[in-house]
Amino acid sequence: MPAFLIFAGMILLIAALYFLIPPFFGPPSVPTRRKRIRKALQLAKLQPGEILYDLGAGDGRVLVIAVKEFNAHAVGIEVGPVQCAVSWANAFWNGVSSKVRIEARNFYHADLSEADVVFAYLTSDQAGRLQEKLKKELKSGARVVTISFNFPDWQRAHLDRDDLIFLYEK
Repeated sequence: MPAFLIFAGMILLIAALYFLIPPFFGPPSVPTRRKRIRKALQLAKLQPGEILYDLGAGDGRVLVIAVKEFNAHAVGIEVGPVQCAVSWANAFWNGVSSKVRIEARNFYHADLSEADVVFAYLTSDQAGRLQEKLKKELKSGARVVTISFNFPDWQRAHLDRDDLIFLYEK
């Protein structure tokens, strides 16, 4: 079998796994636009040297942007094994793997206490439980930036209505 067909088959298998496996671990991975990520990280005032946590890191694009454009350190929490591999490969491919850590776990079981900024693009169904976890674990001054959902009992610091980006400060 020609090497090209083997390579093409592997790419198709990885792509299929990327979209088929996540439903068994949680909501499917839905990437957001890079422009929207930049806007969210600017809104959170992510500073060089700070630690960003991306809850449900997916393909790792938030991690790469945080390191390359904001000179931050980034931690991706992702339950899907294929997404973890894709995130790591994306960080490696972009030359930022030394400042990126990928944790293969459910973010409800992760320690978020060292986060300066938490990025979350999740569903509103997860908001209540996550809100309580963040209130308990985040250090004073930490910021949380969410896309497309808000926390029902937490006072917003800012809202970008065009992109539905919410900022919360502890």
